[in-house]
Amino acid sequence: MAPLARVAEITGRIAKRSHDGRSRYLDRIDRAATPAGRRQGLGCANQAHAFAACGPADKARLKDGITPNLAIVTAYNDMLSAHQPYEWFPALIRRAASEAGATAQVAGGVPAMCDGVTQGEAGMELSLFSRDVIALSTAVALSHQTFDAAVYLGVCDKIVPGLVIGALSFGHLPAVFIPAGPMTSGISNDAKSKTRQLYAEGKATRAELLESEMKSYHGPGTCTFYGTANTNQMLMEIMGMHLPGSSFVNPGTGLRDALTTEAARRALAITALGNTFTPVGRVLDEKAFVNGIVGLHATGGSTNLTIHLVAMAAAAGIRLNWDDFADLAEVTPLLARVYPNGKADVNHFHAAGGMPFLIRELLDAGLLHEDVRTVWGQGLRSYVAEPGLSADGGLEWRAPAEASGDRSILRGAAEPFQATGGLRVLHGDIGRAVIKTSAVAAERHIIEAPARVFHSQEELQAAFKAKQLDCDFVAVVRFQGPQANGMPELHKLMPPLGVLQDRGFRVALVTDGRLSGASGKVPAAIHVTPEAADGGAIALIRDGDIVRVDAVAGRLDVLVEPDEWAAREPAEADLSGNQFGVGRELFSAFRSNVGRADLGAAIFALA
Repeated sequence: MAPLARVAEITGRIAKRSHDGRSRYLDRIDRAATPAGRRQGLGCANQAHAFAACGPADKARLKDGITPNLAIVTAYNDMLSAHQPYEWFPALIRRAASEAGATAQVAGGVPAMCDGVTQGEAGMELSLFSRDVIALSTAVALSHQTFDAAVYLGVCDKIVPGLVIGALSFGHLPAVFIPAGPMTSGISNDAKSKTRQLYAEGKATRAELLESEMKSYHGPGTCTFYGTANTNQMLMEIMGMHLPGSSFVNPGTGLRDALTTEAARRALAITALGNTFTPVGRVLDEKAFVNGIVGLHATGGSTNLTIHLVAMAAAAGIRLNWDDFADLAEVTPLLARVYPNGKADVNHFHAAGGMPFLIRELLDAGLLHEDVRTVWGQGLRSYVAEPGLSADGGLEWRAPAEASGDRSILRGAAEPFQATGGLRVLHGDIGRAVIKTSAVAAERHIIEAPARVFHSQEELQAAFKAKQLDCDFVAVVRFQGPQANGMPELHKLMPPLGVLQDRGFRVALVTDGRLSGASGKVPAAIHVTPEAADGGAIALIRDGDIVRVDAVAGRLDVLVEPDEWAAREPAEADLSGNQFGVGRELFSAFRSNVGRADLGAAIFALA
């Protein structure tokens, strides 16, 4: 079947599966939308509270109620590089609103934590749940119902999915997402990774490691590797929620400020008070989510999005599942090589042609739905445009170059790096899992070896340091799912496993935890579901069992006699150490109510 027909078929089955939930959702947001805006229906005291602190001009506009009021929902904090640039964005947005005869207010803030800071620490056990906290915080911010549209300032791992879920709970309002952009390039990702491995082997000092990390993470903006944060930015653009070409423009530049200003103007232009009403619940439909999954595969993006996109879609009444991801991967070519799937960073990707080039190539190959609604007001073909500054300092859009600026980073659909996307879904005795293959050498796509079972990444690190892992093996790291301990990312597994692989051993990882976009060169079957704490079969594995991770056939099996396997009792783990400290006691209700990874790992039922 031709790619276009296959994409259409998959989209059709998603729409059919989602019909009832999507219809109920659209009915809800249609009932919530009012041509004149909800603010005018509030009582006088309610309205007076809402604009008491405004200046005279804004107060007069809000009092009259005939011009739009724009909500700013921000993840600003000045500890995290990705969100520090947002300190100045509200002023730009307010000025743009004022120039348009409208108003803008910071409706609320949402938390923004950094997985890079919490890696290997107790705080990482709050990370996945922070997405749902952000969704709840967004709903609280918008609950005053004094707004006609919203702009969302957020970039990183759980922030964008949480903001999207929250925005869709107010799906009758237009929404524009405004990126902050990546930091400028530091030392190469290869050099950073090498120092990490040397430190894991005891061949580099802590001072040398810290110096390397500081040269990599060195300024305002997102980290420059292609992890979850930058995958989020790709998604927001290819799903029509950003301005064209705006995802990877560095912060602190004239172009970044101009794009922020224009995004605010655009949000004001698409409210119900005008003629181009574009509610976010209508923009993010089945076709938009399919476009997002195709973009994920074409760029080798973060495995975290196999969880987040399911939850985001559910918030719009759409039922995605992992089979949709797997089937779309089969027809989507890999067009980008950005670390950890290559040596380049996102600045190099952007310079090579970036999102406009990528979108054009996928559209021309029939892999994206062109007939979608976007915040830009036109179909997806309008995103085949590069923003720039004109001679007078204004914004202008240009057609992208016909050829990639660097074929080692970005290629056309006629000459992909590989014919299929860099992600597979595995099925078998152990359950279902996701594996990212785009950075894994082809000869390691199948690993069959004895299991070594661990209940924490610290246990594996201790075994590595004790030189107990100098052999072929499959590391089974379990009781790391959302019910057990919040499903932390397990990045501290990668340096020792990478060292062992470089020494010539055949190693792989099987876990019910996460690894995100930085899973890298070691084959890793992650997000195993059902998880160990939920009675999943991963809890039946014993040391020495032969485990087969087969990314070619899409299998995840234990080569144990069926009768013996059926007779086994699941292992148990002492999880009491995960219940308290660093705020974890506040999240016991989350752990008790969270859904499975393949259903979006959400604490609330959405679809």
